[in-house]
Amino acid sequence: MNSEQGRGGRTEGPAGAGEQVYQGLRAQILRLDPATAGLRQGSVDRVVWGSLMETGYPRGTATLVALADGTTSLYLSGGGGIIGGGSHEAVATAAKKYLAELEMHLPMLAADPADNLPAPGQVIIRALTFTGRMSAQASEQDLGQRRHRLWPVFHAAHRVITELRLIDETRQGKRP
Repeated sequence: MNSEQGRGGRTEGPAGAGEQVYQGLRAQILRLDPATAGLRQGSVDRVVWGSLMETGYPRGTATLVALADGTTSLYLSGGGGIIGGGSHEAVATAAKKYLAELEMHLPMLAADPADNLPAPGQVIIRALTFTGRMSAQASEQDLGQRRHRLWPVFHAAHRVITELRLIDETRQGKRP
């Protein structure tokens, strides 16, 4: 998939188009065939080839995407986001750690047949595996305050988001 790498930029479109772009990008990842994207299972122990962590807010959803090839992006349902963050070493490193953490917690997830978005205050962690999609849902507050067993995955994902934001702030001249 890695076609979005190298851009590492913020996306924005015309008013009203944001939701359509978001839905399209999200659907593309949820339906992605890992083999078509060049993602191959390296060992029997490693079945996670990607993840979506989706957080519901009163005015929309934020979707963090991380794939094993380094593709890393943040999609915002209201429009905008950061695409191609995996071309930056700090983002790629954080994303690999996030996927490794998710792999360790995979037994805590269940089969994920639906494409539903989380309600405000909720988080859905989706694992894209070579044997099918899996997910778990919890409150953002419980995950953030380490009251849910998937908190290490949530915190690893937020380290990726932090690195994406730092890259974006630097690109926009907000940081030295």
